[in-house]
Amino acid sequence: MPTEYLQSLNPHGLPPSVLELKVGMPVMILRNINVEKGLCNGTRVTVLGIGEFLLKVKLPGVDGCVEVIPRFTLSTLENEYPFTLTRKQFPVRPSFVMTINKSQGQSLKIVGVDLRLPVFTHGQLYVALSRLYYCC
Repeated sequence: MPTEYLQSLNPHGLPPSVLELKVGMPVMILRNINVEKGLCNGTRVTVLGIGEFLLKVKLPGVDGCVEVIPRFTLSTLENEYPFTLTRKQFPVRPSFVMTINKSQGQSLKIVGVDLRLPVFTHGQLYVALSRLYYCC
């Protein structure tokens, strides 16, 4: 298959084929790396440094807690395509915004909620608004 076609695929759970990262950028972890240290699927971290094989990140809400994320071999799910797509990449994706469901369990300093479309239930709205841990 042509490389352009393979790079245009956006499989579920995999980062984009071209992952553009910058220092200071918020990213979301896509795999459980070290649960004890808080490097879990869905956790947002801030990029502090970018190497060829390691990504240096800062965990949210923990002063001075810096961790490194190695490159992983990531593969598509068995039934997603008639072939297996494998990438060696950092298990993160840019995370300037997130869904209400992904925000559950996180504490955020700034919360903006787009209500142009209605939420499923009142519980979803509660989850979105209760993520805020700091005011004024």
